[in-house]
Amino acid sequence: MTPLETLDYAGVAVFAATGALAASRKQLDMIGFGFLAAVTGIGGGTFRDLILGDTPVFWVVNPAYAVVCVAVAILVYFTAHLVESRYRLLIWLDAAGLAAFSVMGAAKGLALTGSPIVAIVTGMMTATLGGILRDLLSGEPSVLMRPEIYVSAALLGAGVFVVASLFGLPPVLGSALGVVSAFSLRGGAIRCGWAFTPYRSRAGRPPEDVM
Repeated sequence: MTPLETLDYAGVAVFAATGALAASRKQLDMIGFGFLAAVTGIGGGTFRDLILGDTPVFWVVNPAYAVVCVAVAILVYFTAHLVESRYRLLIWLDAAGLAAFSVMGAAKGLALTGSPIVAIVTGMMTATLGGILRDLLSGEPSVLMRPEIYVSAALLGAGVFVVASLFGLPPVLGSALGVVSAFSLRGGAIRCGWAFTPYRSRAGRPPEDVM
């Protein structure tokens, strides 16, 4: 198994765990655990493959990814009660999954298209869409709408990996740099509340000034 394949499985497992943790917070049954784990674990990658035209999508070609989601869901179903703060664990695991998938999505985009821009975008989509779907379906506060940096961390991880690849660095080193960059930025945002300046609404101009 190559380092990128290992990273892909790890990302699926970690994101699946966040989906199962969300199910535990909503007190769903085991089927609900499996569903949310699968949507979170393979949702972003599915969308990436459809955008890239790489069909059948990755988990159809290799059902082991779906098996990983189910196995993680079962594990969390029987152990979630042991975690003191499941939402805090969910957020940190989401950061780890985001870091892994930002690199994996970028690697696949770069391999299939050769375009650095496409690679960075597919890295961002792969890293964020699973978590967004999880929060939408479970009724959790969306990670996308949290004030601290989120999407930018995925863009950074994907960008670092792409730049490393363009400079000819070994895939293992490029992957490590991308994962560490994305996780460090997202982790700092969680701990320290790093955020960009938000938009502040202002009163509109009177109609007579517009005419």
